[in-house]
Amino acid sequence: MRREMIGMLCTATMAWAAPSYGQQTVQSDPRVAEFVPEGKLKIGVFPSTQYTRDVRTGEPKGLAIDITRAIASRLGVAEVVPVEHTTPAAVVTCVKTGGCDLGFISVEPARTAEVDFTPPYIRRDFTYLVSSNSSIRSSLDADRSDVRIVAVRGHASTTALVRVNKQATPVYADDLDPAFEVLRTGGADAFASVREVLLRYSEQLPGSRVLESSYESSLVGVAVQKERPGWLTYVGEFLDEMKRSGQLRRAIDAAGLRGFEVVSTFPEHGAATTEPFSPAPTR
Repeated sequence: MRREMIGMLCTATMAWAAPSYGQQTVQSDPRVAEFVPEGKLKIGVFPSTQYTRDVRTGEPKGLAIDITRAIASRLGVAEVVPVEHTTPAAVVTCVKTGGCDLGFISVEPARTAEVDFTPPYIRRDFTYLVSSNSSIRSSLDADRSDVRIVAVRGHASTTALVRVNKQATPVYADDLDPAFEVLRTGGADAFASVREVLLRYSEQLPGSRVLESSYESSLVGVAVQKERPGWLTYVGEFLDEMKRSGQLRRAIDAAGLRGFEVVSTFPEHGAATTEPFSPAPTR
């Protein structure tokens, strides 16, 4: 009898201590009920620091995939389906029209008119890659009339570049690889993009340098269709939980993303802040 009472007490204690997002609770949550029977999450992505494919297996990978798989696991949803696009603008359209449940893109004023965003979860810097013989030493040096800067058309880093640079001549490419080729072959004096992207490309250009200074920073959130406020709240709460637990920081480190900061948006912190970090050495 005593053993039975102890067993009942243990069971009650375990039930009380169990996470509030158990499968039964998730299924009854009206904010996410639509995903349980469908069994999949569709995410809008484009080739970026958050999404790529393994060169050997072709399997999708990256921070966007890791975050969505964590959400899917919580929901009990079996499949994450990447809906690949070539540009961020196409991702916005996919989310806006309901073709994607989530979109992983930078928060930009023009985009907020078309889709809603969760509070930002990471911050990243925009800067320049320059060749070994370049006289450009800082982001301020790049804004000169004799400087040509290559950038990818439609990217958040390019929107910021046009906003802050008044004298340099922009040279546009349709994707990252062609943009790098313009710099490598002498068609531009600097390549503007996300620091992490440029650090990777610098390894392909001996003697090149990624500038320590940045011309602007970008906040990244998850985009959701405007007609789904409950889903937006749910995803925002999930990201907040990932920040608190350290899961997001671990995912960033596991992905090898250099120069990314976790943005804290916990209610007790008030305005969004970022974790301190030590940038990787430039090359």
